[in-house]
Amino acid sequence: MSYDTQPAASHFIDGAYVEDTDGTPFEVIYPATGETIATLHAATPAIIDRALTAAKRAQKSWAAMTGTERGRVLRRAADMMRERNHDLSVLETWDTGKPYQETSVVDATSGADALEYFGGMAATLTGEHIQLGENWVYTRREPLGVCVGIGAWNYPTQIACWKGAPALACGNAMIFKPSETTPLCALKVAEILHEAGLPAGLYNVVQGMGDVGSALVTDPRVDKVSLTGSVPTGRKVYAAAAEGIKHVTMELGGKSPLILFEDADIENAVGGAILGNFYSSGQVCSNGTRVFVHRDIKEIFLERLSERLGNAVIGDPMDPETSFGPMVSERQMNIVLGYIEKGKAEGARLVTGGRRLDREGYYLEPTVFADVTDDMVIAREEIFGPVMAVLDFEDEAEVMARANDTEFGLAAGVFTRDLARGHRVAAGFEAGTCYINTYNDAPVEAPFGGSKNSGVGRENSKAAIEHYSQLKSVFVRMDDVEAPF
Repeated sequence: MSYDTQPAASHFIDGAYVEDTDGTPFEVIYPATGETIATLHAATPAIIDRALTAAKRAQKSWAAMTGTERGRVLRRAADMMRERNHDLSVLETWDTGKPYQETSVVDATSGADALEYFGGMAATLTGEHIQLGENWVYTRREPLGVCVGIGAWNYPTQIACWKGAPALACGNAMIFKPSETTPLCALKVAEILHEAGLPAGLYNVVQGMGDVGSALVTDPRVDKVSLTGSVPTGRKVYAAAAEGIKHVTMELGGKSPLILFEDADIENAVGGAILGNFYSSGQVCSNGTRVFVHRDIKEIFLERLSERLGNAVIGDPMDPETSFGPMVSERQMNIVLGYIEKGKAEGARLVTGGRRLDREGYYLEPTVFADVTDDMVIAREEIFGPVMAVLDFEDEAEVMARANDTEFGLAAGVFTRDLARGHRVAAGFEAGTCYINTYNDAPVEAPFGGSKNSGVGRENSKAAIEHYSQLKSVFVRMDDVEAPF
């Protein structure tokens, strides 16, 4: 792989790079400098039709292969991704601005884990036999057909694999539309899959904005839509998919609570709060951005948090020493700056940060507000940036009611040495993905997804198979048919 960030073409369709310069051009910006590193073209109707035609054609023969054969391709692709981890991590950093220190251990490696996990599972996707006297029923687990994946801009490699791996394992074809903000990495995922032996047409990447996603979601040839994105986008995509009675998975936003009880290990609690607020410069959907801290440990928590934030190395994302990078875009940086101003205006206490750094690129300081109340905008709305809101509490029942008082339900976490309390709190959270004495771990073996407005369905784990396949029941009568006439 070359470090030339301009891809061979904008799209990957039917096993090859494809260009159509009639599509609207858009620039890819490197967030660390603001420089343009590539120019791509959005998919035209002709490109979209070409991708759908290829996927529809290729899917039937792929589904007819054994699960073992399909799994072999995915596992080979996983090995190739690991072998190329350095180059893929560099590209992820170009695409997103996330530090290489992070991308080298999270992004392509997580994608490879998904390919390996679902590659290993492909051969196990069986039905069951149900005996009914001398008659019987058997079930078949069958693919859905053509799946569309729509990615968010924060984890382009990972999301391309999290959606593609279970879809392909189940015998489907996938058309993936990355975010126009970070469009480069998915092309390499497609390239590797086909180099690993995936038949042409089964994993296609088309670029573009919302109109391209809408065209894919509403096409009658599409059987399933999986979106990672914001709640407003999710509403539109969900409604459009429902019009065609399509299967959906929605992995949407959050404003997740992180509760730190008075007996929490302070170092671990601070570490969890850092991971849940400042990793990827705060651009993680599951982040625990409402940090409820027991009054007894509030000041020591804030003091230790400030000390450790002072150890953040903010700089060139390509430098392995850098541990905190820029926001993904100028637009997102300005959105976050707007929320910081709202926090100040509403009377929250700015403990640290709060400013744009005086350097090229879209850098913000890690920002912490204390004395935040539940009704403040910074405690209600998803900011998607490095802004932590610290709220006080004293009583478990009170903090649980406040933690659950939100339209969102993606994630939640608790730090306590009392494991009975830890499990009790986790059971009480109205959220799909919960953590005890940790935060934001996302192994492929565990289901990931939300409740309430944070989405429907689950990604990863055995649960994902349910969302990329369907059951067929076959009743077999061995005795005579009785009819009324």
